Amino acid sequence: MPNFNEETIVAISSPPGMGAISLIRVSGPNAINKTASFLNLKKNKNLQKEKSHTIHFGEFIFKDEIIDEVVVSIFKNNKSFTGEETVELTCHGSVYIQKTIVESLLSNKIRLAKPGEFTLRAFLNGRMDLTQAEAVSDLIYSDSKAMHKISLNQMRGGFQNELKLLRADLLHFLSMIELELDFSEEDVSFANKSELTNLVNKVELKLVSLKESFKVGNAIKNGVPVAIVGKPNAGKSSLLNSLLNEEKAIVSNIPGTTRDAIEDTTYIDGVKYRFIDTAGLRETKDEIESKGIEIAKSKVSKASVLIYMFDILDTTVEEILKDLNELYSNDLNVVLVRNKIDLKKNFDIDIKLFSKFNIESIFEIIATQKDTVEKLKENLSKSYEQVSSSNDVVVTNLRHYNFLIEALDSLEKVKDAIENEIPGDLLSIDLKNVVHCIGEITGEISNDEMLGNIFSNFCIGK
Repeated sequence: MPNFNEETIVAISSPPGMGAISLIRVSGPNAINKTASFLNLKKNKNLQKEKSHTIHFGEFIFKDEIIDEVVVSIFKNNKSFTGEETVELTCHGSVYIQKTIVESLLSNKIRLAKPGEFTLRAFLNGRMDLTQAEAVSDLIYSDSKAMHKISLNQMRGGFQNELKLLRADLLHFLSMIELELDFSEEDVSFANKSELTNLVNKVELKLVSLKESFKVGNAIKNGVPVAIVGKPNAGKSSLLNSLLNEEKAIVSNIPGTTRDAIEDTTYIDGVKYRFIDTAGLRETKDEIESKGIEIAKSKVSKASVLIYMFDILDTTVEEILKDLNELYSNDLNVVLVRNKIDLKKNFDIDIKLFSKFNIESIFEIIATQKDTVEKLKENLSKSYEQVSSSNDVVVTNLRHYNFLIEALDSLEKVKDAIENEIPGDLLSIDLKNVVHCIGEITGEISNDEMLGNIFSNFCIGK
């Protein structure tokens, strides 16, 4: 890891290529003076003497040639995003202008920033913890209202505040246990076991809640996967086209038209969904169609939502139950949809037969008519509507999820140790690991390799 205290960096922080304007960021020791040497400001201002968070106008000059008129923003020391002296230059978005300004600055003992280095410096300078830094990247790449909300909440410290308080309480008890060990020969007690039990239960409750939120959080981040399954000609492809508002899938009366999974995304109430039209479920000797059915079942195993479509004219309740029993898992939200309701109005089925799959009602639609599909879309959004509108912390990061699992495993061992009155030196080992895992999430415990891996995924300029 480079010595940031001695290096000044520069990067284009706006999207690459030509545009109306471009933003170039400089951060590090003497960033203001190093940048000011290329500037001719109006009213002959001395940039170093100007107040932090002020904006100035002038010309950027290199080798006695005016490169562009620029707007200059200055941020002094710990009042900046990075916690360092920072200058931001806003210039016209010509590729030539951007390139020339950056090359000019590189000639004055400034180096090009690495991916995510500005945010990394913010973390190392205590401007944010690691969960907030990671949320910056998620915010930049967010492509839905729901993901934007989650990322913004984390960036504001929603995650780290809760974890740090829990970690502080655990550290207190850990120190009490360690103190007991130091005075073991004097038979004194500093750690109240009942209080420790209450704390462990409190921590466990919170970590379990965070861990379970990952399923929803990961789905929102990558798009909620929705598999559309059913017999051939049930109307799956027509439904997909209605959901996407485009003719994505070929619709035909010939059974087995869809042989491979067709996938595309759309947004419903600010949440991104990945809809997957699959091959019709049936017994077949066609090798290619059989492969498509295998793919369909594989897609269901990775989905969060299963839409099972059927046409009552050629599907029995027994067939539906047979398919659902083969496809169902506890993590799967099943939606039962009857299509072609215009062909047969009278339809009676005992919904209790589907109680195993947590199905409370059956949606009746005409897949080609968008107005009947709207109610289905509303139902899909209900599961994620609360998440996208609440301020609760939702875990979207796999790194956080893995440490939460490890922390919970250690917590379970701590509970067993308390119950079985295992000596404090053994209990403290697992308690230390819980503290360590929480510290790994927030970045209070970190190493250069881990930080390098995290920030390498950032864009240059952030």
